Amino acid sequence: MCSYNPALPPLYRNTRNCSPGSPSEGDNKRLRRPYRSKTYKVEINFAAKIPMNAIANALQGQESENSQEALRVLDIILRQHAAKQGCLLVRQSFFHNDPKNFAIVGGGVLGYRGFHSSFRTTQGGLSLNIDTSTTMIIQPGPVVDFLIANQNVKDPSSLDWAKAKRMLKNLRVTTSPTNQDYKISGLSEKSCREQTFTLKQKIKGDDGEVQNTEVTVYDYFVNKHKIHSNKSADLPCIKFGKPKRPTYFPIELCSLVSLQRYTKALSTFQRASLVEKSRQKPQERMEVLSHALEINNYNAEPLLISCGISINNNFTKIEGRVLPAPKLKVGNGEDFFPQNGRWNFNKKKLWQPQKIESWGVVNFSARCDTRTLVRELIHCGKMIGISVDAPIHAWYENPAFKGFPPVVRVNNMLKDIMEKLPKKPPKFLLCLLPERKNCDIYGPWKRRTLSQHGIVTQCMSPTKVNAQYLTNCLLKINAKLGGLNSVLTVERPPLQLASKPATIIIGMDVSHGSPGQTGVPSIAAVVSSRQWPLISRYRASVRTQSAKVEMIDNLFKPGPDKTDDGIMRELLLDFYFSTQKMKPKQIIIFRDGVSESQFNQVLNIELDQIIEACKFLEEGWSPKFTVIVAQKNHHTKFFQVSSPNNVQPGTIIDSKVCHPKNNDFYLCAHAGMIGTTRPTHYHVLYDEVGFSADELQELVHNLSYVSQRSTTAISVVAPICYAHLAATQLGQWMKFEDTSEQSSSHGGGGSNAGPATVPQLPTLHQNVSSSMFFC
Repeated sequence: MCSYNPALPPLYRNTRNCSPGSPSEGDNKRLRRPYRSKTYKVEINFAAKIPMNAIANALQGQESENSQEALRVLDIILRQHAAKQGCLLVRQSFFHNDPKNFAIVGGGVLGYRGFHSSFRTTQGGLSLNIDTSTTMIIQPGPVVDFLIANQNVKDPSSLDWAKAKRMLKNLRVTTSPTNQDYKISGLSEKSCREQTFTLKQKIKGDDGEVQNTEVTVYDYFVNKHKIHSNKSADLPCIKFGKPKRPTYFPIELCSLVSLQRYTKALSTFQRASLVEKSRQKPQERMEVLSHALEINNYNAEPLLISCGISINNNFTKIEGRVLPAPKLKVGNGEDFFPQNGRWNFNKKKLWQPQKIESWGVVNFSARCDTRTLVRELIHCGKMIGISVDAPIHAWYENPAFKGFPPVVRVNNMLKDIMEKLPKKPPKFLLCLLPERKNCDIYGPWKRRTLSQHGIVTQCMSPTKVNAQYLTNCLLKINAKLGGLNSVLTVERPPLQLASKPATIIIGMDVSHGSPGQTGVPSIAAVVSSRQWPLISRYRASVRTQSAKVEMIDNLFKPGPDKTDDGIMRELLLDFYFSTQKMKPKQIIIFRDGVSESQFNQVLNIELDQIIEACKFLEEGWSPKFTVIVAQKNHHTKFFQVSSPNNVQPGTIIDSKVCHPKNNDFYLCAHAGMIGTTRPTHYHVLYDEVGFSADELQELVHNLSYVSQRSTTAISVVAPICYAHLAATQLGQWMKFEDTSEQSSSHGGGGSNAGPATVPQLPTLHQNVSSSMFFC
């Protein structure tokens, strides 16, 4: 549609909204009309009356739907307050348009710093939860410059235009010289010099006939507007409007508008850059948040005042406790207490080292001296008590295969390995990747070695190899081969855990596709402890399920022939046979990745499935359950009053800022060395076992010290960390595989499970199905 503005000169007047591809007879008629303002009729209807006293009831532990609605009203007031200040709104995060808040992270993307602000009911009363927040936006400016940065190429001739089309779709641009705002619908099939459109023109004369002329976009701008688009003459045009009536503009005349969110998945480099530029020390974060409260001046908001709410600009002061680190046991019977949540194996041996024998090295074009690497690995192994034999062979990739797809490269390498060792394949392979660990080879390599050949593998990118790096790799290798690096002293008989009822510890997590991906199945991973009274050794079962579905639907899967093909049966049987035929009397479940609105689903869907799996396995067997949800994605931070440093590892908060009624607590188990420590928020949804608060908090704290791939306390309990690692690793299998080859959604054994429409994962080989392959 064309509009007329008499203030514009003739050149602008004719092209205001009538760019190439759009002019018609009706448009020309509208051009002669005088400017006329538009009138809109708005009707406002009463929706509901929200009783704000429901918040007071929630503070007394009487939470209801009205209290949630009342909190939502207050959060909407905060959003409106931010909108009036011209902020970009992303849920309850607000971003002021200030150049100081932008940080370049590469690929044409900016990190945009702002703050999160929302109301919560706590034991200390109604609280305003405020924290720094970051979102991604497109770097404004010429479209061509953005595409070159996004694809990391030198000039427009090297651009992948199919990728560019996907990237640009639905972004908004301003065009020159009209300064008009458009939403991109695509790119032209032909170049600007070749793309034509129908231009309708009246021929001078009495009859005023209309003549249709086919004109190229390039010629239109040269002849009509005297604009020579030489830079984009051989490039596609930007396309706007509807498919049947598109509008084309040369790409060099289009610039991306500011404050457009970037929702695609970040590359490894971008994520690293974002972390580097967005981290803040505790003191700096406190200053930023104090400034945010000042500039927002919430106490001047009329709607908050009318609700009877005033906000104290000072941080809430609370009292916490610091739990002592648990005692760990390593080799030679040595016990020790970690200091500041950390330890190392200097002058120490692993508790249960496994001999590395019958192994080989696979080099996918990595630039390193393989012999020196092997020699240093053997030396590091000796220092921590691992006996490492000389490798039986080293395989090097044929340079001719470097440009082939990842699956082909992996298949050729494994074919070479099996041809050289047809009768006795290696038990372990050290894989040297040409790039970082997340390179394209990683997924296909792990899939083939773990599902088809049953070979334990460790991938590494030998760019900066030193003793610490090799020791860390050896910790992972030892765990994958069945060893244990360290254990809690209480795990060893006849000490504490052995005298308690047999307990299986479960960790559950679901991994979804990257932002922007559609139709990619979600990966559900469940890990379980084995060999009670150990709580440091785990195994995993991984399945696919429908995309973006958070609740795990394969925990109990009854078949038509009265069998259970679910995850829990597999894990419970493994516990039974690995623990001298002991049935667990207690099942402690840690669940990651769910919000408060999904807590009831965890109990009503997932816990019910687990109970059904137990009953199906043995009628009358009824273990006691405890269900705990761990949340990392929240905005609560803690600071020390008397120190600019992070809170000490083991800091636990279970009052004042916790829920008025529910059983929840915050734990900072790890030492925050960089930035500001983010505590994990644990919610006890169900406790049939009957733990005291101290017992449960001590268990959670202890489980932060049993990760076999780390020599530090980790920020979340190990079962959840392992479940996340297992889901992420097997999710890499889906990237390059033909779904017709995938026969089962099992990560640990069994047969078909899940809807036929969901691409399913291959079964893990029996040699590695009960191993800590995910470590």
